[in-house]
Amino acid sequence: MLSPLTHDDPAAVATYRLIARLGSGGMGTVYLARTPGGRTVALKTVHARLATDPAFRARFRLETDAARIIGARHGAAVVDADPLAETPWLATEYVLGPPLDDAVALGGPLPEPTVRALGAALAGALAQLHSSDVVHRDLKPSNVLVTAYGPKIIDFGIARAAGDDHLTRTGAAAGTPAFMSPEQASGQEHPPAGDVFALAGVLVFAATGHGPFGTGSAADLLYRVRYADPDLTGVPEALLPLLTACLSKDPAARPTTSTLVDRLHDGHGEFADHLPPLLLTDIARRATDVWLHAPHRLPAPTDSAVAETVASTPLSRRRLFSVGGAALLGAAGAGVGVWAWLGSNNDADGTAGKGGATAGPTAIPATTASDGAPAALWRGESLDREESVTPLLAGGVVGFAETASFRAFDPQSGAVLWEDTMASDPKQITTDGTNFYTSTYPVEGPSALQIGTLAARTGKAAAGTITLKGFEGSQFGTELLTAAGGVLYASSRVGGRNDEDSNTGWHLIAVNLRTGKEAWRQPHTDTNARPWLSRIVGNRLVLGKNSEDLLSFNVQARDLRTGHQLWRRNIPLEESQGYRPGQLATDDQHLYLGGDRLRALRLTDGGVAWEYGKGSAFGLPAVSGGLVHANAAGRGLVVVSADKGVKRWEEALSGRSLTPELYTVPVVGTKYVYAPVRGGLSAIDRVTRRSAWVFPTEATRYVVDTSRTRIVGAGASSVVALPFA
Repeated sequence: MLSPLTHDDPAAVATYRLIARLGSGGMGTVYLARTPGGRTVALKTVHARLATDPAFRARFRLETDAARIIGARHGAAVVDADPLAETPWLATEYVLGPPLDDAVALGGPLPEPTVRALGAALAGALAQLHSSDVVHRDLKPSNVLVTAYGPKIIDFGIARAAGDDHLTRTGAAAGTPAFMSPEQASGQEHPPAGDVFALAGVLVFAATGHGPFGTGSAADLLYRVRYADPDLTGVPEALLPLLTACLSKDPAARPTTSTLVDRLHDGHGEFADHLPPLLLTDIARRATDVWLHAPHRLPAPTDSAVAETVASTPLSRRRLFSVGGAALLGAAGAGVGVWAWLGSNNDADGTAGKGGATAGPTAIPATTASDGAPAALWRGESLDREESVTPLLAGGVVGFAETASFRAFDPQSGAVLWEDTMASDPKQITTDGTNFYTSTYPVEGPSALQIGTLAARTGKAAAGTITLKGFEGSQFGTELLTAAGGVLYASSRVGGRNDEDSNTGWHLIAVNLRTGKEAWRQPHTDTNARPWLSRIVGNRLVLGKNSEDLLSFNVQARDLRTGHQLWRRNIPLEESQGYRPGQLATDDQHLYLGGDRLRALRLTDGGVAWEYGKGSAFGLPAVSGGLVHANAAGRGLVVVSADKGVKRWEEALSGRSLTPELYTVPVVGTKYVYAPVRGGLSAIDRVTRRSAWVFPTEATRYVVDTSRTRIVGAGASSVVALPFA
């Protein structure tokens, strides 16, 4: 169950002998290790590029201090640490127990006595933390490990002293959206009462198997946390009044941790007496697995850059915990808005999977790439837990809007050319194919939207900053859509960051990048709670986004010159919740959509031009050469004509078991159509119509570089390039 060491992992860190990998991601690697005396520990190291960042080192020291404050009773005891080392590291006890989300997945929602015992112990742990003027700020099911002696709180990477905002930019939300407090989701100070709000969410999950604010994109969750009533369906009746009070939008109305201990603790027995037998058995199994594990190191690759590094599917956060419950996989941040230590394939609410995909085996070829898959041209790291935006191309550079920053890569070499930490939200950056454009706001003084122009190759200012007064320019008030022909298009709200009503004042705006003036503004009622998808076709700005109830996909076209709405259409399409900006498929005539059928909407009036395959499940389409290409669940790639929706060909059986991914757009080449499948990218030969090989990758979004020689893919914790043919 533990992952073997790779060829370039060290044999030891300080005096600790490394036994196995517990996980690795955009921020660092966590190992299972042993002391010379035989004690098993979880040892976290950080990546070299982050170790040189003073802000990151400050956070790492704070994480270590917070872990020491909570101590061994309520957390993973700190065994040793060296935050000043060239490669900072932290060793904690190896906690024998599953994370709470795995415990619920194992046997279903926990019985009320277990929830009460869990809540009382966690409230006591938070009380100890708060007594030292430290707030956790990221309490969630995966950060609670359930042991036979009580729960332990882990992940102190974004914990900080109460009232100290030195390490977090005002207006930036750090944490996990599904379990944030309303004040945290608004980018405000997170007081101890914010941890109480998060604790209530954790207990709702333990009692019901779902969080109090559902699932979906980060933007959806942040909106519900701030404005919607919690979903307490399934919560035991006796717990409803207490948990409802804890989930009050007003921090002052929430109970204290001492009140929670008094009202939750039943005063009987030990903690283990309250645990279901199945959970106790799992705890015992984990203790056995640790000592039976035989250390193993993968050999160095030979003829392939990935030949020996794909022995197993990349670990998601949920899977990582299930193979050992690493003690501290923190949410440490380099910069602002960091939501995860380890990159994962989890959704924004922490649940596994992408939804809509048919169950099936992971498509990863033999470690020797015997099926003919090419070696990666280069691989790099990323921290992109949300995986919310398709990479942007500009001036021969590919840009990645990550969780904490925007980074520009050279697609030929994979070298990082520059990084911008001010664009800490994917909504804050777009491109016209020549430059990148960012949105920011003045920290002090009247609200405004500030638009910067960055040269694609250097990241330096290519023009003066444009300031539009009266608009709310933060990531909560503005989303940049696209740019073309010297004009930038955005959705922005008139008003200030502290307005009580943030549902009104929204406008679509066009900004002349040469003059710095508004070209037009048109009011709308859609808000920015859900991401906009945009595409410019001729003299039309085509826009799409999920409806407020998430049951349909709203599509509209606007006149580029005036912003006037030409048409609007609502398509019943719950599957659109997985759509990301950059994924609208259009040609000169139609907009193409997947879902329960393939659809073509006329760009002239929004009417349905044709439909194909009603009753099937189709993924996001790609259009090229007069053909529409889309994955179909259980079938593979299907290709139909763009003009009339007539089937041209379908993927033939290749003798391997492949599971099509429906929320990743295929890439159409001359020799191959690259179809996304579970665990990789399948190259379907356009002559034989069979999968020739599968390139193993976690990537979920792809672009082809401007030289048309390579595909660049982005996932939660990595970026990769492979040859394009």
